[in-house]
Amino acid sequence: MTSQSIRGIFTALITPMTNEGVDYPALEALVEWQIQQGVDGLVPCGTTGESPTLTHAEHKRVVETVVKVANKRVHVMAGAGSNSTEETLDLTRHAHHVGADSVLLVAPYYNKPNAEGQFAHFHYVASRVDSPIIVYNIPGRSVIDIADDTLLRLAEACTNIVGVKDATGDLARVAKLHHRAGDRLALLSGEDLTALGFNAMGGQGCISVSSNVAPVLCRDVQHYSLEGDYELAKVAHDQLVPLHLAMFCETNPIAVKYAMSLMELCQPTLRLPLVQPSLASQQWIRSALEQLDLLEQLS
Repeated sequence: MTSQSIRGIFTALITPMTNEGVDYPALEALVEWQIQQGVDGLVPCGTTGESPTLTHAEHKRVVETVVKVANKRVHVMAGAGSNSTEETLDLTRHAHHVGADSVLLVAPYYNKPNAEGQFAHFHYVASRVDSPIIVYNIPGRSVIDIADDTLLRLAEACTNIVGVKDATGDLARVAKLHHRAGDRLALLSGEDLTALGFNAMGGQGCISVSSNVAPVLCRDVQHYSLEGDYELAKVAHDQLVPLHLAMFCETNPIAVKYAMSLMELCQPTLRLPLVQPSLASQQWIRSALEQLDLLEQLS
């Protein structure tokens, strides 16, 4: 798999739950619906999938379920990152074994490794698996920021590190990394609101929260911009701005899960320490869905 084959709209899937546990029938239905809506890929067990509070058994079964239902119709990029290097390796090996197309490995949070430790972490995993790896840089959650020098060093040392999910929101940084890496790394946006500008700066896709709710419009932004038609891409993006803002009115995935429950795609159940959105946030989320007629489309 080359970096250039990883492009377009990838949905950062929620993990549907009930009070008893993961709702696997709802997950299967959600995967099928996403594929029918035309997304390019699915990313289970990321931040939006509440991976920090999934048990290892649940995490692995979620990945297996998504891979099985997708059945190679779209790219499955399995979340497999952790702040434990051995745990990351275990989850990566499992994802590869069950047929995931690639893995998404978050920066090792909480431990706060320096640049050398970051390099050693990713190199250790990449040198022991064949899976294509996308490095996930999200300083807002992991505290550490993976410097461009470290990313380029990893790309040179590990041929299976093929991309970066950048959730810094710094578009100038995207331009600088693309200038230095060229086509060696697929650059994927981790922030919906700046995804259009991200592509203009050298990106080639987005791992999206909002596409859980509005996959067609999110797909249009990506496909039109990657085809060079920024006028049509802007039309779709402008429609999505209120939704993007609403999806992050509370800590992700609180808002998107509530939105999807209004659309009857899942229950609103979250796993502690996450709780339901405030009444004000609930009204904000409902209003954003109504503006896009998303409640009426599924009624």
